[in-house]
Amino acid sequence: MTNGALSTIGLTKRYGDSAALAPVDLSVPFGQRVSLIGHNGSGKTTLIRMLAGMLEPSGGSASVAGHLPGSIEARSALSYLSDQPVFYDDLSVWQHLEYIARLHSTDDWETQATWLVDLLGLNGRADDLPVTFSRGLQQKAAIAIAFVRPFDVMLIDEPFVGLDRAGRAALLELLDWAHGDGATLVVATHELSSVQSGERLIALSDGRVIFDGDPAEADPDSLSDGVFDRRDD
Repeated sequence: MTNGALSTIGLTKRYGDSAALAPVDLSVPFGQRVSLIGHNGSGKTTLIRMLAGMLEPSGGSASVAGHLPGSIEARSALSYLSDQPVFYDDLSVWQHLEYIARLHSTDDWETQATWLVDLLGLNGRADDLPVTFSRGLQQKAAIAIAFVRPFDVMLIDEPFVGLDRAGRAALLELLDWAHGDGATLVVATHELSSVQSGERLIALSDGRVIFDGDPAEADPDSLSDGVFDRRDD
């Protein structure tokens, strides 16, 4: 496996004759904050899910912290926040937090969980079942669960969907905190708000990398239509 936080070599995903992701070569060093931009169908979710070990590649290879995606070692290093939150039907928010925290041997997990619940405005709902929540509250619960455990790398897919202003502000604060603590972050989104705080921008279109570099050097107008969403409210 290749050294570094994330690496892909000729990583490809095909469905029949259609390529969801063309051969992609990427190397993300530890501690880097990356914005992965692309319109719907650009391949960003496909890439994220293959790195998370949830989707088998059609070709090429990938590594997470030097390990095969989906392996025990990769799962230990990686926290994954999906664009479609999934919860246990019979566990409350607090029980989810305790389960994930204990599974990953989080030090002083109750203090961490309390801070997350407060920051994300889930006070008063911690004992409720997140499967009964609105889309926005589910997203906040999923964010808390993703951040309650230790991680070296975090993959986040469309995290701003359904979040109100307070939720977005809380998420950006958490991303700043995690990055400051040395974590590698890859945020897949179509919104410019995350690009402005990232060190590196990778833009995908039709399964191909069309830009990889400093966000300040990217001209949204020069990229394919639909890569950027200018909303930042």
